[in-house]
Amino acid sequence: MSANRGRAESLGAEVGARLKRRVRQGLHSAVHRGWEWMQRQGEITPQTPGRRRFAYLGEGAAIGFPIGAIYGEPWISIGDHTLVGTHVTISAGFVPGLDLGPDVIVRIGGSCSLGRGTHIVGHQSIEIGNDVFTGPNVYITDQNHTYGDLGMPIGRQWPENNPVVIGDGCWIGTGAIILPGTRLGRNVAVAGGAVVRGEFPDHAVIGGVPAKILRSHDPELGWQPPLRGQTAVPADELALLAMDGMPGLQILSDRLRAEDRARLAEQAVELEAERTVERAAAELAEDPDPFEESH
Repeated sequence: MSANRGRAESLGAEVGARLKRRVRQGLHSAVHRGWEWMQRQGEITPQTPGRRRFAYLGEGAAIGFPIGAIYGEPWISIGDHTLVGTHVTISAGFVPGLDLGPDVIVRIGGSCSLGRGTHIVGHQSIEIGNDVFTGPNVYITDQNHTYGDLGMPIGRQWPENNPVVIGDGCWIGTGAIILPGTRLGRNVAVAGGAVVRGEFPDHAVIGGVPAKILRSHDPELGWQPPLRGQTAVPADELALLAMDGMPGLQILSDRLRAEDRARLAEQAVELEAERTVERAAAELAEDPDPFEESH
């Protein structure tokens, strides 16, 4: 009798545990599916009512949900096929509701990609070209507080504006800060964490605090210092693959893995050759004249 009761209790506990797991799995799936649905419904696109607030929100553009602080939309223009990540702040003016005049203040070009958590804070003029990509948590502003009055807190002193221009094709790494007065040429790569102010030419790599040129392209000499390697996929083909949706991205991913494997194999051969030379040198150091005994 007691044995049967024990088996029944054990079976009941097992059934209860299974039921609890299934309920948890169901709730887990429901929460994630619900969140995905909310993200799809909450994003701002040219097909949603939110588009009407902007000076321009181009075809194929999307602002991910959850959004950051977005205000001053009548003075914000976002180009065709530009993707804005989640938690991105884009603002024009100090606060919502101000009349900022007739001109667009924040102009973002077409086919850009702004990483999650990025802040673009405009007061006078921020111009971001086409095909500009940023990593997460990039900060771009055209305004700073002054600090000339020694008796007043810096945060209460009159601000100064200085326009920002970011050229076509730039890449801005994670956590970089673009300060007022910055002008980046075409295809400038900004290292993650850089603090950038000043003018930089086309086709440069910059980084550091404050940022300086680390590598640049000379029309006659090429990249200086020289690049360590070249991509296996030509730029025009890379652009076509990126536009081909998931199939193109899969091809790109496969090629990158193949390129990595080839590079690792080449490095392994070079390393083995170096070790062979080192072993030969060590043997020679131990026996500098192997034919001495035969003499």
